[in-house]
Amino acid sequence: MDWMAWTWPTAIFFVVIAALLATMTIIAARRPETPRIGILRIETTRGDRLFISLLGSAFISLAWLGLFGPPLWGALIACLIYAAAVFRLV
Repeated sequence: MDWMAWTWPTAIFFVVIAALLATMTIIAARRPETPRIGILRIETTRGDRLFISLLGSAFISLAWLGLFGPPLWGALIACLIYAAAVFRLV
């Protein structure tokens, strides 16, 4: 794996994504979901909302880097608020 630049932040990122997917799988097995209609007026499931929140968080982080630079703590807070709003309202 010398060809990749594995750093602790990179490893943490992939571990968090894997943990999210595992958690969503366990929740889906224990409590089957029914699609719901939120403010977007489309049927979404938990997996759809997770995907929307991850995709939006990527754009928030890129915008933060472009506007403010490398310390991403503010972007992390914005992403968490955005993900909470997506899971609650979408």
